[in-house]
Amino acid sequence: KFNMSLPALTASGTFLTHTRRWYLLDAKGQRPGRLATQVAMLLQGKTKPIYHPTQDCGDHVVVINSNHVEFSGNKWQTKLYRKHTGFPGGFKEVLAKDYHTKYPTAVIYGAVRGMLPVNNLRREWLKKLHIYEEAEHPHADNIYKQLEPTGTPAPEQQPPKNIIFASDFFPESDDDPRLKQPFFTRKSRF
Repeated sequence: KFNMSLPALTASGTFLTHTRRWYLLDAKGQRPGRLATQVAMLLQGKTKPIYHPTQDCGDHVVVINSNHVEFSGNKWQTKLYRKHTGFPGGFKEVLAKDYHTKYPTAVIYGAVRGMLPVNNLRREWLKKLHIYEEAEHPHADNIYKQLEPTGTPAPEQQPPKNIIFASDFFPESDDDPRLKQPFFTRKSRF
């Protein structure tokens, strides 16, 4: 015979797991794609033990400072956002810097939208995404936790990994300018 009564801890634990929490993410100096992966996981509820792909159990996410997001490399001048109006000749292309200037929140919104699966829950998940250009937002009372972005900024100009410098072999003589030039290039096995 099974005992069907539930202890109080299970009932409160169930309440806490089903509660929709509010998370705050600062997009200042972050890459949109890396930020979007973290936001998509929270919106879908994949961080909760009750996650199921057919249920909407995700949390609210507030993203601030979307105006200060950064792309790596030369993407501000080369990345294109494309759309089609549906009419003949209606294909439009806009550079990332122009698109971001006109719509500061659209870069992050589009990245998060692209990270979410295309199904009937996508619209519901996107309703729980709140993006603001600057640090001010009206959800300060609701915020449960401020999260640190998982993506780290790109390192500044590191030499390629397949080049070995002579200073790697002779670290005591760093003054010699000849040791700053490449010693030899490692060959790839593939």
